[in-house]
Amino acid sequence: MAVAEQAKVLSFEEARRTIEQHASGLRPRGRELLPLLDAAGRVLAEPIHADRDFPPFPRATRDGYAVRSEDLQNTPITLEVIGEIRAGDTLPQPGPVEPGKAIAIMTGAAVPDGADAVVMLEHTSRTDDRVSFARAVTAGENVVPAGAEARRGDQLLSPGAFLDPAAVALAASVGRSRVLVYGKPRVAVLATGDEIVDVDIPPGANQIRNSNSYSLGAQIQAVGGEPVLLPIAPDEPGRLRELLDEGLDADLLLISGGVSAGKYDLVEPLLAQFAGEFFFTGSEIQPGRPIVFGRVLRESARVSYFLGLPGNPVSTMVTFELFARPLVEALCGRQPRGLVFLHAKLKSVIRVKTGLKRFLPARLSGQFETPEVELVRWQGSGDMTAMARSNCYLVVTVDRDRIEAGEWVPVLLRS
Repeated sequence: MAVAEQAKVLSFEEARRTIEQHASGLRPRGRELLPLLDAAGRVLAEPIHADRDFPPFPRATRDGYAVRSEDLQNTPITLEVIGEIRAGDTLPQPGPVEPGKAIAIMTGAAVPDGADAVVMLEHTSRTDDRVSFARAVTAGENVVPAGAEARRGDQLLSPGAFLDPAAVALAASVGRSRVLVYGKPRVAVLATGDEIVDVDIPPGANQIRNSNSYSLGAQIQAVGGEPVLLPIAPDEPGRLRELLDEGLDADLLLISGGVSAGKYDLVEPLLAQFAGEFFFTGSEIQPGRPIVFGRVLRESARVSYFLGLPGNPVSTMVTFELFARPLVEALCGRQPRGLVFLHAKLKSVIRVKTGLKRFLPARLSGQFETPEVELVRWQGSGDMTAMARSNCYLVVTVDRDRIEAGEWVPVLLRS
């Protein structure tokens, strides 16, 4: 089937759903056992279980005094202090707490038998071995019961969990110094175009350095993949086909440039020669409209997915975030994250044309609960300096041609 017969331009929502549908069927390849800290930023390939109750004892959450709550129902009252318990104490603990008694206790320490509450230090007054209380306390106040967070044997982390700092801390808390993680997917990156030269080669008068391979490589690494940067492909069918063939051996192929409808945009016709199946050949967005998504059946019935991204640097980065990220996440073994939109007040009026959903480089600022956002000044989708100045994308829906200052607008944070 000719590429022109397969042309299919989708709305952003349709294109994103198509990506998510295919991502749901992708699986990582291989697993490896790593030291816990080396596994940070990877995806867990095994369940992590609690090796004991959490907490293993009733835990005080404040510095203060362990008491029987019934002793403090009629305040003010003064109790006798019979000892002190510090966090991690291995000495014999004083107690149990009997009527009319209290024990000084530190945050994280085990609440002694007989006590059912901890009164914060700020609400007490002590003289020698006597402590006075000016307010009542309820049973369970400032105490985390044993096993309240997890019981021994409970599954704390599931395969597919991303090992962020909180997950790493949780694994450490159950004594896991090594964990099994999924292998990194190999994501091939192919930049195309006669105007592109390697970064360490002085460009000619009408040439530019290859920034797209490096921006995509950095984005791939941030998600958890291993970028494989291929040589720059010229606008010549023979060599371009060889490099496409090499890239399709990876877990995913990202192609930068060559996907528009110009005379020298050769990527789609050559992918068609591989019997490529095209799911869409464009999306109604700006920047990034001429994006291509499909797959090729390789040897041994292996399916290789490809994404043809526009060659302008801003378009390349935006379309990775919107369309490539879920595929890389799935290949890492992770449940692809949905897009999360924040809202902020627009600082300056925006005027655009209707018909496309726009993801425009912007700067999120403001303080505390009053976020503000403003477009960065940019000269179109080739303006890399605008991307460097931005920290988010301001999202303009297809039906808006003007948004007034002060309106709340959707914002997509850059990863």
